[in-house]
Parts: sequence; structure tokens; C-alpha cells
Amino acid sequence: MTIKRLLPGGSAGNQQLTAVVAAILLLLLAIEGATLLQLGSLLTVHAFVGMLLIPLVGLKLASTGWRMLRYYLGGEEYVERGPPHVMLRVLIAPLIVLSTVVLFGTGVALLALGQTSGTVVGLHKASFIVWFGATALHVLGHALELPRLLRTRARGIAFRVSVVAVTVVAGAFLATATLPAADRLQDRATSQIGLDAA
Repeated sequence: MTIKRLLPGGSAGNQQLTAVVAAILLLLLAIEGATLLQLGSLLTVHAFVGMLLIPLVGLKLASTGWRMLRYYLGGEEYVERGPPHVMLRVLIAPLIVLSTVVLFGTGVALLALGQTSGTVVGLHKASFIVWFGATALHVLGHALELPRLLRTRARGIAFRVSVVAVTVVAGAFLATATLPAADRLQDRATSQIGLDAA
């Protein structure tokens, strides 16, 4: 089976997939960001949404990574579309990838270890600061083109919708499976700040 048959739609299809995933991520990241305003009482929601995001973030990294790979390997359609702006490609993208891996990796570690303080929490917070700054620049660099990309029509749309749907379901399954750990983390955080004493 050729790559064109496996991934229908070429570079236009890749752009459409990336845009759809980006739109979903923006919505979920807005919810995740809102939990930071009351993290003490919304830690379970924060952890749930964080786990829900993992497969979607993986899909976004895969779709953008595929575009870069095809561009640098000389894929005609991808070369014609050109690379992203040099600043986004050389500086911002590596920062986003590295900080994303650390941010979500430490988030999973916090759930697994049941920690609400210590080195891993510090790494989680520090990686968030780097991630937020880099991602804000990335979003600003692409925000104006997102509506146009969402309207893109390319062959293989049913395949891409299926991929996104399966990814969302996988995220929901992962988030649900880790909900008991998130509840335990919430209980620990609540007891540490004395809310249980009331």
C-alpha cells in the first residue's frame, strides 16, 4: 500500500487535519487554562483534561512532523507550499515540542506518583511557562490562517474525521481510566491546604 493511499489528500489533507486538531486543542486548552484559576478545587478537572489532551497533542505533533519530514525529503506538494516562517520553524517549534514532552510527561508522573509538591511539580510548572510562551507565539503565527484551513476541502476527509474521532475517544478513555488517580491527587492537595478541616 502506497503512502498516498494510506494518507489521502496529500499536503492539503495534512493541512486540514492539522487545522481541525488545532481547533479542538484550542478549545480544550482554554478549558485547561481556566482550571488554573482555581487549581486547588479543580485539580481533578485539570488532570482529566490534561489526559484527554495527550492523544490529540500526539496527533498534532505527528501531522506537523509529517509535513516537515515531507518538505525536507522533497515531497513536491509540500515543497510547493513552502516551509513555515523561519522563526516558527527554527526556534518556536523545537521549544514547543520539548516543553510539551516535559509538560505532559511530568503531568503523567504527578498522577502516577500522587505528588502535589516537590521536584516534579517544579518541572511541571517551569515547563508550562516555557510551553505557554512558545505556544502563544505559535498560535499568533497561525491564527489568521486557521479559519481558511478549516474550510479546506481535500480528498480523504472521511479518513481524517475518523482519525480525529478515534483520537478523541482514546483521549476520553485515557482520561477516564486515570480519573481515580486524579481524585486521589485532588484529595491530597485539598488536605494539604486545609480545606478538609472546614
